[in-house]
Amino acid sequence: MYLATTGRRAAPASPPTTGAGRRVPAAVLALGTVSLVTDVSSEMVSAVLPLYLVLGLGLSPLQFGFLDGLMGGAGAVVRLLGGHLADRGHRYKHVAGIGYAVSACSRLGLLLAGGATGGIAAALAADRVGKGIRTAPRDALITLSSPPEELGRSFGVHRAMDTTGALLGPLAAFALLWATAGAYDAVFVASFCAGLLGVLLLVLYVPGHHRPAARPGPAPARAKAFAALRDPAFRRILWAAALLGGATIGDAFVYLLLQRRLGLDPGWFPLLPLGAAAGYLLLAVPVGRIADRVGRRRPFLYGHLALLGAYLVLLAPAGGPAPLLLAAVLALLGVFYAATDGVLMALAGPVLPAGGRAGGLAVLQTGQALARMLAAAGFGAAWTVWGPRPALWGATALLLAALAGCRALLPRDPGAPVVPGAPGAPGAPAAPGPSGARAVEFAESPTSARSTS
Repeated sequence: MYLATTGRRAAPASPPTTGAGRRVPAAVLALGTVSLVTDVSSEMVSAVLPLYLVLGLGLSPLQFGFLDGLMGGAGAVVRLLGGHLADRGHRYKHVAGIGYAVSACSRLGLLLAGGATGGIAAALAADRVGKGIRTAPRDALITLSSPPEELGRSFGVHRAMDTTGALLGPLAAFALLWATAGAYDAVFVASFCAGLLGVLLLVLYVPGHHRPAARPGPAPARAKAFAALRDPAFRRILWAAALLGGATIGDAFVYLLLQRRLGLDPGWFPLLPLGAAAGYLLLAVPVGRIADRVGRRRPFLYGHLALLGAYLVLLAPAGGPAPLLLAAVLALLGVFYAATDGVLMALAGPVLPAGGRAGGLAVLQTGQALARMLAAAGFGAAWTVWGPRPALWGATALLLAALAGCRALLPRDPGAPVVPGAPGAPGAPAAPGPSGARAVEFAESPTSARSTS
């Protein structure tokens, strides 16, 4: 229903509605569909990877920590390149398509590696390079297709669709492993096919023209990769995201800790991410709408508070019903992602100029990814030296300190939502200053046509 309207000429604007009846931009729905299919592909591999590497190939926690960090950090640098290339000539769709294609082809690398750690690391790095290339242009497309005051909702819808894929991927991997008696190759082949389908959907249904209208006066200077760092509000958001990312140990370690704590059969391991994905799916849109109303700073901090709660539950003394512990950890992880992933992009998007949106988001995502890479490697080393519980106590203390610091660091109202009728809102006289300029940029965008949600 959504895709059929994506590539058509924009229909005459209908009267705006309010509340749940408001329409979601067609580009957001098309990108959400692409992400859904692509996440089925990537999560099929991610769900079985810790099991395959630690229990199948016998990697130590230290080796797995560095490999997990490599997965997160390999694409960090290319995010900058992807964002910069997307801003030059406004080739958001083309650059994102290259990233999706690289990730899809990396599944073949897992097949060719044949259990060799170096080959597996190269294939995983290629997957993350593809993810790094596509993420900033994709998120820039969302911000350029949505009104600033509804960015939280648009990201919530996109992330909910994305998470639906994350929910289906482990189920597909589990079913394939069960049907093939543990043949990981079958999982990798199915993942490759789903990745190619995602690329095809992007090519056919995602609008490709997102060039802001020319303004009278001298031509603006060409956007540079780090131009966003000139904005003090953006710098504070970046530092906060990196600081909190450096205290995040990564989902794979949380699931490994949970599996060991409960003594779960390894065959059930691929299903653990489903609980977190289900919570994320249910909460992404409501939390996005709340963030649009109350500001995005508080949900972002509260989300990390939920992650802190998950660490504390894992550290609780032994005893008590296992299902309760399992549900609590996975639910808190779901809250964490619903309140932080898309909300961070909605927090930073309005601060950035339209012509440098992809580059700025790439800088933000790179800073966060590098911090998480270091955190994963550090936690793996701490686990190896001290054991899992002391390492988790250390991570908990770091996250608590980071939360206290970021509460003071994050600007209270960066990129404030534009209230209809207020100065700077679409249709109202432009107010002087950065906020008014950003509102005008959106009003001139040819991508603001919406479809039925």
